[in-house]
Amino acid sequence: MARDPDTIQREIEQARDALAATLDQLSVKASPKRLVDNAKSSARSTLDDPKVRYALIGVGVLVGLLVVRRLFR
Repeated sequence: MARDPDTIQREIEQARDALAATLDQLSVKASPKRLVDNAKSSARSTLDDPKVRYALIGVGVLVGLLVVRRLFR
């Protein structure tokens, strides 16, 4: 059964529009600025956790003490 050329043309245009919409969505999702913003907010939320914050402070103090001890030896 042969299809009408107008029907084929409409289907091609619909497929093209669907592809364009999908590409637009992918470009928004994979935007470098958006990825950086997501990474920053993730890092901030992790560092806002008291367990992580106090552990990092403890490690910083320990490293500082070791550096000072090595300098005065």
